[in-house]
Parts: sequence; C-alpha cells; structure tokens
Amino acid sequence: MAKAKTVYVCSECGGISPKWQGQCPHCTSWNSLSETVQAPPAANGGNHRFQALAASSGEVQVLAEVQAEEAPRDPSGSDELDRVLGGGLVRGAVILIGGDPGIGKSTLLLQTLASVGARRKVLYVTGEESAQQVALRASRLAVDAGRVRLLAEIRLEQVLAVLQSERPDVVVIDSIQTVYTDVLSSAPGSVGQVRECAAQLTRVAKQTGVTMILVGHVTKEGALAGPRVLEHIVDTVLYFEGDSHSSFRMIRAIKNRFGAVNELGVFAMTDRGLKGISNPSAIFLSSHRDEVPGSSVLVTMEGTRPLLVEIQALVDEAHGQPRRLSVGLEQNRLAMLLAVLNRHAGIACFDQDVFLNAVGGVKINEPAADLAIILAMLSSFRNRPLPEKMVAFGEIGLSGEVRPVARGQERLKEAEKLGFKRAIVPKANMPRNAKEYPGLEIFGVASLQEAVDVCRTAADG
Repeated sequence: MAKAKTVYVCSECGGISPKWQGQCPHCTSWNSLSETVQAPPAANGGNHRFQALAASSGEVQVLAEVQAEEAPRDPSGSDELDRVLGGGLVRGAVILIGGDPGIGKSTLLLQTLASVGARRKVLYVTGEESAQQVALRASRLAVDAGRVRLLAEIRLEQVLAVLQSERPDVVVIDSIQTVYTDVLSSAPGSVGQVRECAAQLTRVAKQTGVTMILVGHVTKEGALAGPRVLEHIVDTVLYFEGDSHSSFRMIRAIKNRFGAVNELGVFAMTDRGLKGISNPSAIFLSSHRDEVPGSSVLVTMEGTRPLLVEIQALVDEAHGQPRRLSVGLEQNRLAMLLAVLNRHAGIACFDQDVFLNAVGGVKINEPAADLAIILAMLSSFRNRPLPEKMVAFGEIGLSGEVRPVARGQERLKEAEKLGFKRAIVPKANMPRNAKEYPGLEIFGVASLQEAVDVCRTAADG
C-alpha cells in the first residue's frame, strides 16, 4: 500500500505546495497554507471518482436541438426568500447559504423545510447539532415538524446512501464544513474535504433532481470558509447581512443562475423565528426625522426592488489627523466625493472629520448614492437641515456632473408611495410626463452646483 503524503493546501485558491511557506506561490496570499494528507493513488492505477457534475451523454449536440424548458419554481413558504431565490426552489438546484454564527441560517432553513414538507419530501442533515437540539429548536419555533425527516451524520458516503434510499425532494446539509469523505484522509473542514463533498453533493443534485441547500461558515473577513471554487460549483450563493445585534436580518443573492443577482430579502427575528418584511423601506426610515442636519434619504435599487434608506453624515472640525469613516458605504467612494466637493462646490474638508452611516445595516455599493451622500455632508457642514420630505439619487462624476442611473421611474414611484414630496434626480432621469407623479415635485439637475442651489432655494422657501 502506498504511503500517504503530507502536503499544504491554500485556503484561498486550493493550490498545493510540498512544504509550508508564508506566502502561497499560486495566488500570493499570506498565511493561507494549511497542512493536509494527500490520498494515495488508486491500486488499479486509475481514478474514477472524478465525474461530470451534470448528467451528460458524452455526445456532441446541436444547441438548437436541445430541449430548453423553464425550470418550475416551488414556493419556499416565505415571500422574501422566494424573492432572493428568483421565485422559489428549483429542482436540481444547489444553494449555498453563508453568514455569521448565530445570525439565523439554521432557523430559516428549518422553517423552510417545515413549510415545504407539507407538499414535498424533505430531509434535514445536521452535522453540528444532535437530533435533540434540532427538535428543541423546532418546538421553540412552533413549526410543524411532523413531515421533516432528520439525519445526524457527517460521513458523506452514509449521507449519499440515505439520499438514494429515501429519495427526498429537498435536502439541507448543515453544514458543508462538517461533512467528510473516506476518499480523502484530511480532517473535515479542510480545503480538499469541502471541495470534494460539495462536488459529490452537487453531482447527486443534478442527476437526481433533488434541491440541495448547503450551509457554509464564514471567515472573519465575511467570506465563505474554504476555497472560492465552492461558490463556482453551486447555482445560487446567498449571504446574510446586517448587524447580528439588530432584530433585522438581510439576505443578499451574490450569485443566482435562476434569477436576478444582488436581490435583497429582509427578515425580522422574532421569538417564533424569522418573519419576512414586505415593506423594508418603512423599517429603514422608522427613526428618520426631517429637521435634522446631516440627514438625507436615498432611493437605492437592490436587485429589482427599490429601497429608501436614510444616509447620515457628520462633518466636524478635526483635532489632529482628519478621519474618514463610512459604515455600509464604500470608503474609497467617500474620498473621491470629498475631492469633487472641494473642486466643484468650493467646500474644503481637509481639516474636517467625516463620518458616514447607512441606517439599518444595509450595504450600498451602487454609485447612485453619490448625490444623497454629498447633500448629507453639505447639510452637516453648514449645520442646516435639508428640505423636508425630500429624496435624492444620482451618480456624481469627477467633473461635477450628475450622471443618470438605472430604473429611475421605479425609484420615483417608491418615493411617492411612501409620502415624499420632493425629489432631486439627474436631468436624464426626469419623467416625460410629470402628471404620473401628482404628489411629487421633481427637480432635474445636471451638475452638483445645481443640486446645491435647489436645496438652498427649497430650504429658504
């Protein structure tokens, strides 16, 4: 029998090195190599464990002759989760859910299985908790667990045997870092084990049509533990966002082969589990006050859903080195906007501390937030509140121009629905027929200076 060999595998790229070193020679990341035991070669000289993930005949086909059918969607029991998934659960899809410990991953999936179990056969595979702990959570959530089948197992071969005998429609693996296979001799949670187990479970899902939901741990940086190849294999990647100390939980679709990416679902954590929030804009604006300097309201798009989020800014005299801090917004974007504010509006903040916050714990990455951020900083710098019931959105260019953004009409409709009276938008996003928004006064601006003048005129008037 061949002797097992010790190698070092990079947790970032999966590259293999014969000896340990501080920097990975493949992806140049630091302190990412971990020790593992390489499996000896097969006795017959071949290795047949590598197969295609999807069922294939191995024959070349003409694309036009392939029968393309729309994948049917099965509701998960939660409208917010269906929104993030693209309409519901798809047969044969592999879904990866990541998030911080204790944020509600197991709670959400147990509720989902209890709801889906009334129509389809479900199986919950737990590797982190005992059967008694899962039963205790089910009783605490008051869910109907009579149709939820439970398996406490971490050995992959045993899990696959149960899947073949039970033939469930929906399977939850909690979590993928606890499952191991006998093919590899490394410990559960290592790069090789996570990659191999995910590949085999994905292969089973594609060939049998079972919906596979994998739970993944995250690192301190917020990324999924293990190689990034895990995100490439699966069909849908969902991340929990938001502050774990808050009662609100947000799920964002980072990747989705069956729906829109960057879609956001908002939940509220209660004593009966996670409840979907159909109107999250009201939650984000629940503590908003109009007559406060340094506060503006942004209409952002999260996937296909418009959201109204309050942007808070605090600009204060610096004592020493000026500080720049943003929570929920991009740090580099803030530095660029301060330079534009200095050059094209004559507002120098080189001796000012600048703090930004997106209220509610939501992360905003789109450039449409530029105009609302600048107006909030100006309001705090001048210590004058913005006009009441006003929203703003638009991208700011380096020459001070206000660029148009996508889905402007949907943003305006959401603002009008929530009772706002004024809107500052890019001139290119002005509606052709202002009568479509009877309760909304819309100002189209082409430059940053025009937006400042509109705010000053509205505040004085």
